Amino acid sequence: MFESLDVFAIVVEQSSLNKASKLLNLSQPALSRKIAKLENDLGVSLFHRRGKRLELTSIGHLTYTFALEQNKHQQQFLRTLSQHKDGSQISVTLGASLTTLQTTLPPLINTFMERHPTAEIKLVTGRTHEIVSALREKKIDVGIVASSIYERGLHCIPLFEDHLELVLPIHHPLAETKVVNMKHLHGMPMISFSSGTWYRKLTDELFQSTGIMPDIRMEIDSFEAIVRLLPTCKAVTLLPKSYLHQQLLNDNQLKVIHIPDLKETRRTTSLIYGEYTELSKAARQWIEETEALFNRLDLQL
Repeated sequence: MFESLDVFAIVVEQSSLNKASKLLNLSQPALSRKIAKLENDLGVSLFHRRGKRLELTSIGHLTYTFALEQNKHQQQFLRTLSQHKDGSQISVTLGASLTTLQTTLPPLINTFMERHPTAEIKLVTGRTHEIVSALREKKIDVGIVASSIYERGLHCIPLFEDHLELVLPIHHPLAETKVVNMKHLHGMPMISFSSGTWYRKLTDELFQSTGIMPDIRMEIDSFEAIVRLLPTCKAVTLLPKSYLHQQLLNDNQLKVIHIPDLKETRRTTSLIYGEYTELSKAARQWIEETEALFNRLDLQL
């Protein structure tokens, strides 16, 4: 039908079967049969025939608009397909959790885009099990999750280890305490992650194992919102070390205090993907360059 729509659009633009048949290198009877078949397939009349003159019906106008749109999409698809085949266009669909999006992805994407300025990166967010499902269903090329995933048919590359740190305003009473431990957090006003998130489960397990009950004042999904609210609420929080860049702390007048017990919240952020041979050239580039980047960072440390 799509080919017939292209032919129909040319007839409309030429306003004549005779002119259109010459342009398409078809006999006029053959062209008439194509238009008649299209009308039969659609079950509508596309033209009013006034002698040799053709006038579009109202549904004919609608069909012409659709024909132009589908032709545009078809051409875009063919260009993308051609670029995919010759490797000239880099397009990668990534899956990541919201926390990974806020901590790990920005520097990765910046580094990749510096090397490939015309690359197209699409992002799908979700919880870890949703990212794994999207990967299996081939809705994404690569996933980055804050855990190690070892399942049949999936490959997992550990990128780095992370753990939670205590973060508080520089004028908070605990800021001047020389040695801080978990007991200091008992009854302490705190902003925490929302229930159901991985980091919240991690902190709940930590508090339960140490017998600590902080005073949870707010539950928020966004790292940025937590950071901005800490000074206002005069509260503390636990955030992943990978997120706590010095500029972020300086801009928000915050301080990080290391508590040895928080090492127990260690978590490995990993890159996951399906069968390597089935991946596009762009996806393979992302995997190789991401792994190389973290290998260099390990060597520098």
